Amino acid sequence: MNGRTLSRRQMLAGSALTLAGLSLTTSCTSLSGQRAGRKGPAGFKLGVCDWTIGRATQPEAFDVAKRIGLDGVQVDFGRGAEELPLFAPALQQSILEQAEQNELEVASLAMGTLNEIPFKSDPRAERWVEQAIEVCGAMKTDIILLAFFGKGDLLDDPIGLDLTVERLKKIAPKAEDAGVTLAVESWLNAEQHMEILDGVGSPAVKVYYDVGNSHHKGYDIYQEIRDLGRRIVQFHAKDYDDLYGRGSIDFPRVREAMDAIDYRGWFVMEGVKMPLGVEESCRYDAEYLRTIFPPRV
Repeated sequence: MNGRTLSRRQMLAGSALTLAGLSLTTSCTSLSGQRAGRKGPAGFKLGVCDWTIGRATQPEAFDVAKRIGLDGVQVDFGRGAEELPLFAPALQQSILEQAEQNELEVASLAMGTLNEIPFKSDPRAERWVEQAIEVCGAMKTDIILLAFFGKGDLLDDPIGLDLTVERLKKIAPKAEDAGVTLAVESWLNAEQHMEILDGVGSPAVKVYYDVGNSHHKGYDIYQEIRDLGRRIVQFHAKDYDDLYGRGSIDFPRVREAMDAIDYRGWFVMEGVKMPLGVEESCRYDAEYLRTIFPPRV
């Protein structure tokens, strides 16, 4: 790409200046992990979206994630006209078995199909989200990403936003009872996301924050993370401009913002730039992220 080929060693070396200051960041921010009453894992887990590695809703995604050196996979429900593939118990079992064989976890589930079959307007989508809550128990996870892009975009659609709030209100009690979080990911800014959450009024509805998407829209992601705080349930790592550490996302500042809200848990890679090929690019990104988001802090 760009007329030249770089090895992973060369590219990591190019990030050395950025990484040199991370030891101070890690030592200082580890204090947040010592605050009384903070719950959750001691550090960070790195995952990848199964569609990013070309294995959407496929058990083999965990084989690829293992080779890359990750901790888990975000699993998509797949596409269908009336039913979604992941509703099938046989596929659920196959995915879980592959995860266990590779000693990896299901980071969360995702309903990317809502980009084509909008939650705000299609009765099928509402039914699918209800069914998805039931799938969480079988898949050993408690987070469902609800995608609001494409045909499901809420930006500049006040009617669609109101309908989304009303539909989430109806489904939220079921999610609460099941201990499941419905995570809204969209092009909206932090304030608009908070309006949705306030409108629904349920602890079972939170934000899935994608640092790349929000930065791409021109939002101050480092402040937005602080503003949303614990209303963020999980994060996507993404950079629209280059491999991680070489693009426009300042991941050390992302870490500082996460520390400010006491976030520990999954950081799931959703790749955009793959100049080294899918696996090698994801491996590069993962190795870079590990220097900033270690499993123990």
